[in-house]
Amino acid sequence: MFDVITIGSATMDVFVESDEANIVSVRRKDKKTEFMSYPYGSKLEITDFDSQVGGGGINTAVNFSNLGFKTSAIFKVGNDIYSRGIYKSFENKKVDLSNAIQSNEVSTGFSIILTSFEGDRTVLAHRGANALIKKNEINFEAIKNSKLLYVAPLNGESNKVLDDIVNFARENGTFVCFNAGTTSIKKGFNYLKKIIETAQIVVMNKEEASMATGIQIRPDTREEKFSDQLIHPDLKTTFKKLKVCDYQVIVITDGGNGAYAYDGKNYYHCPIFEGPVVSTLGAGDAFASTFCAALQRTQRNLGKSLMYASVNSAGVVSKFGATQGLLTFEEIEERLTKNPKYHYEIIED
Repeated sequence: MFDVITIGSATMDVFVESDEANIVSVRRKDKKTEFMSYPYGSKLEITDFDSQVGGGGINTAVNFSNLGFKTSAIFKVGNDIYSRGIYKSFENKKVDLSNAIQSNEVSTGFSIILTSFEGDRTVLAHRGANALIKKNEINFEAIKNSKLLYVAPLNGESNKVLDDIVNFARENGTFVCFNAGTTSIKKGFNYLKKIIETAQIVVMNKEEASMATGIQIRPDTREEKFSDQLIHPDLKTTFKKLKVCDYQVIVITDGGNGAYAYDGKNYYHCPIFEGPVVSTLGAGDAFASTFCAALQRTQRNLGKSLMYASVNSAGVVSKFGATQGLLTFEEIEERLTKNPKYHYEIIED
């Protein structure tokens, strides 16, 4: 029996950074978009280069294990040089791989991560096997015998198994944490609502939450200064639409503005935990899975769980690779002790 079983993607990630990359900002009245750009037709020097194993299914499994949970991972890879690299990366990690799926007919997922001088990134992703998980390849008995099923974003054809696994988990008393991906969100709110109903914890970033609900978060205007408020009124409306069952906790991350949680009674806000930023890849996986894990550690203190998640996420972004900077609970608590002014706030509904 496992404490946690994760399902999601597994990729070989190649990180590339060039000091010659530009960040171009395009604004209009109601929207701001930023692009990473390179001189067209040029050959540019690479400033930094690294390769690491990543993907939501792997990142979260490694994190849960690192936090002391007996963990297994469901992911799909091919039989190639990249899959061998993925399996080798687990040699010194206490993650059970008996539920991983390997196929000779598909290629392993592969990503090129273009990292900016600000630490943010653009990902060029080849889904490969990640988008081709089939229902008959999943060990449902392992899900049944786990305390928590963590569902990372599932893309392509793999998304078709989502209904079956979350309904099976609910029917068998397995706790579900759902990190919604764009494939699910694009199917519309009525579809997403059926999935959300099965989950005790739902995690999205602000852009995903807005896409899922159709609620636009209005920018500041001359007449209204929303940024002066601790929580945007449109974000409150978004939370209320996403919280379809009383027993749920909804979490929305908002980049540099920190993260929020809502339990139906109060909103909880936690700022980011300051630190160096090398690459933001894996920050969301670390945040969401740490929040789920910390609920037990903190006896379901939502604000404190947000703090734990923020600290661990800050550890991840301080290094190249989605799992290189992961912290244990003891290391998280040590950092919180050294930063006594860091705190969360409660906003009544």
